[in-house]
Amino acid sequence: DDVKDTILQFIAIGKLVGSVQGKILCLAGPPGTGKTSIARSVADSLGRDFYRFSVGGLSDVSEIKGHRRTYIGAMPGKIIQCLKSTKSTNPVVLIDEIDKLGTGFRGDPASALLEVLDPSQNSTFRDYFLDVPVDISNVLFICTANDLERIPGPLLDRLEVIRLSGYDLPEKVAIAEQYLVPKSMKDSGLMVEKSKLEQNDDSDKEKDKETETETSTSDTQGDSDDDTQGTTPLDKFTHPKGVPESLRITTGAVNSLARWYAREAGLRNLSKYIDKITRKLALQVVAESESAQLTKKSSRKSDTWVVSEDNLADYVGKPIFTSDRLYEEEDLPNGIVMGLAYTSMGGSALYVETQGIKRGLDSEGKLRGGGTLKTTGQMGDVMKESTQIAYTVARNKLGKLEPDNHFFDKTDIHMHVPEGATPKDGPSAGITMVTSMLSLALAKPVPSHIAMTGEISLTGKVMAVGGIKEKVMGARRAGIKTLVLPAACQRDFEEIPEYLMEGLEVHYADGYDKVYEVVFGKR
Repeated sequence: DDVKDTILQFIAIGKLVGSVQGKILCLAGPPGTGKTSIARSVADSLGRDFYRFSVGGLSDVSEIKGHRRTYIGAMPGKIIQCLKSTKSTNPVVLIDEIDKLGTGFRGDPASALLEVLDPSQNSTFRDYFLDVPVDISNVLFICTANDLERIPGPLLDRLEVIRLSGYDLPEKVAIAEQYLVPKSMKDSGLMVEKSKLEQNDDSDKEKDKETETETSTSDTQGDSDDDTQGTTPLDKFTHPKGVPESLRITTGAVNSLARWYAREAGLRNLSKYIDKITRKLALQVVAESESAQLTKKSSRKSDTWVVSEDNLADYVGKPIFTSDRLYEEEDLPNGIVMGLAYTSMGGSALYVETQGIKRGLDSEGKLRGGGTLKTTGQMGDVMKESTQIAYTVARNKLGKLEPDNHFFDKTDIHMHVPEGATPKDGPSAGITMVTSMLSLALAKPVPSHIAMTGEISLTGKVMAVGGIKEKVMGARRAGIKTLVLPAACQRDFEEIPEYLMEGLEVHYADGYDKVYEVVFGKR
């Protein structure tokens, strides 16, 4: 909604003023979230021509500003080619993958784009090939990016950034039912538009009116039966001749696809799985009509043409994700805490495991080693620093709670973050790490229905983190009932849809004492 409102504001200003001069939009979000589709829709809404070019991997300034005419094969840059192709001075130009610009001995394209995307300079843009000033201030530039941190600062300063978060489960299911499934079935020949079918019926009526009247009546009754059974995802589509009327993909199957096969923030993998289903359905329809023999893997294993949760694995294989939880116990083992992470696939549960190794005695009867912390799990530099801060905070907190408890002095700590093959980084697991170490030191288990996220300072302050919506989605998927969030993230939590808040007990903490109270009770 925020993305739609921002774009509508730009369109409204353009309607009143007559131009959107001085506005450079940048749509930033994970792959497959519809950034290019939004840009195309903006062009359609404004009634302007649309032109797209990608700058991913571009390392030649001449691609932007053109070649000088002294060179053989010289040609204008992308901007002038856009004006020539659209034959318009005010098109909508999509500069795709602006965060993946390259650099080389031919110059820095990011610096060349500074003039193009600067409203105060692009009224006199000079292409090397033309060598005359060209006014491109009426062009509406829209850029797309996946990672804003990779865009140079001076270039990012010229962009009006609109962030697109990933789709949650209900949104994925709704988009799949309304768009992806009908499109895939239409492309596979399993569905046709009713308007085309009606045109064919009209031509048949002219040939034989009486016969067609009876056929039309029976077809109408058949369509009404199909509508009551819900065999077509949209009213404007129907099954062509030769395709079973009962053929469809149920909502439960789409829900399972989005949850157990395609958890990424975008829709591309979900679309691929739906295409895989419709291709196999098309093969089975043709094989049965031609009485052809299929392999065991491709043949239909059930008596129905309905793809549901029960037979979904026959079409797309076994689920990639089998469980949202690593531990199913009511109380987790000592030293185990569930955190929340924001990844390219959206939000997910991130366990922090801590185990103690008792220090042995040397030949003189003295303890070997000295309270060390070992970390594993492919942690990045930022996350490794968080472990050291959490270790200090945990030791300090234990000293205040139980002064006679010398657990950290007598025990070496090993902290691990599953899964080991997945790189992890970021500071948002700070309070999770402290809680994990205190759970081990106090021999108190953490309830399995509690999850938390938040960065911690050396003095125990809980600081804000990002990706709250995605983390809440991951918590709901894992069956979490109680969340601990930084107090500074309360405004972010209140902006998420209400259906994501239902059934969740949320506690806001500005210091670790509040986190301890929620997890272990008042002391």
